[in-house]
Amino acid sequence: VPRNYDPALHPFEVAREYTRALNATKLERVFAKPFLSSLDGHRDGVNCMAKHPKSLSTVLSGACDGEVKIWNLTKRQCIRTIQAHEGFVRGMCARFCGTSFFTVGDDKTVKQWKMESPEYGEEEEPIHTILGKTVYTGIDHHWKEPVFATCGHQVDIWDEQRTSPKCSLTWGFDSISSVKFNPIETYLLGSCASDRNIVLYDMRKSTPLKKVILNMRTNTLCWNPMEAFIFTAANEDYNLYTFDMRFLESPVMVHMDHVSAVLDVDYSPTGKEFVSASFDKSIRIFPVDKGHSREVYHTKRMQHVITVKWTSDNKYILCGSDEMNIRLWKANASEKLGVLAPREKAAMNYNQKLKEKFQFHPQIRRIAQHRHLPKSIYCQIKEQRIMREARRRKELNRRKHSKPGSVPLVPERKKHIVAVVK
Repeated sequence: VPRNYDPALHPFEVAREYTRALNATKLERVFAKPFLSSLDGHRDGVNCMAKHPKSLSTVLSGACDGEVKIWNLTKRQCIRTIQAHEGFVRGMCARFCGTSFFTVGDDKTVKQWKMESPEYGEEEEPIHTILGKTVYTGIDHHWKEPVFATCGHQVDIWDEQRTSPKCSLTWGFDSISSVKFNPIETYLLGSCASDRNIVLYDMRKSTPLKKVILNMRTNTLCWNPMEAFIFTAANEDYNLYTFDMRFLESPVMVHMDHVSAVLDVDYSPTGKEFVSASFDKSIRIFPVDKGHSREVYHTKRMQHVITVKWTSDNKYILCGSDEMNIRLWKANASEKLGVLAPREKAAMNYNQKLKEKFQFHPQIRRIAQHRHLPKSIYCQIKEQRIMREARRRKELNRRKHSKPGSVPLVPERKKHIVAVVK
């Protein structure tokens, strides 16, 4: 259809577009039904999950009773169960080629398992078992080489063919809760220790690179898959911190919204967003450059969320929680699944652009930002807002009634960092 773009001929263009944007925003909230299904079958809380590097429909999960399950997401059912460990499965990771995976547990062992089910009449047993001296709390595999790292009271780097670590890295004496390889600069690792440190290592050197000490303990970290030097840490003080590893003196961004300890974090494959799981029984999706979440997911039955993963096609989020369920969510709450007709796609793109154009308009912003929260979270948010306001007022009064310059102005980003050690 030929169209004349002369603004004089379209005097009500903005009014018309505003109405369309308002309707599109309202419809987006109407169609926001993110919960897809729950994968039940575990007999204890889900403690860790791992993605298959080659298959989108395969996901692995480990529970607190030592059981490992492999799920098919298209059929939404369990295809294989292994009694892997005695006690908790503390960590798991798949090999980069997808033929096998590794698990670590409370029984001080590291086990390597085949990804395929055993043949008829074959025993379900690991390919390799490594007996360690201490309990391992986490494991991660190198992205390109047959090397993996475990953490416990130190970070050990293992060659798959050997039963003793090829190098052990330690800085201070403490238990380390998680270790992660960088997906881009594959020889770099990051780890979180319970003495409030985030330590960075280089596999090619025998000593750690540098560490940053925060006010409270960091539970886990996740590297940005698109920017080599950016990582996000999930902290006990209800916040997430995005750091640039070249400048650890202050975080790039502090993400605040949770009302309890953040237990896990995982990046989307685009590197633009990440999802966090918290002890407050909810998961939130944060844009990397924003301090507040764009989305919060919760259900009445969901208890403390311990682990979370963003699938490799950027469409879904999986979270494992205390009450033995793995839940499957849409990454974009109001997205229509299935095949889209060309007209649907065009309408969707048009509405998206309209929403972006009018996103700061008060009415549209109010509707787009509103989320229904459970009463417990709602009350805690309110309480924390009052506490924050009181702290701010106290600081202002102190500054007002003391000698100029004696009470320094500390920016929010610097408040939570204790020291950086190199």
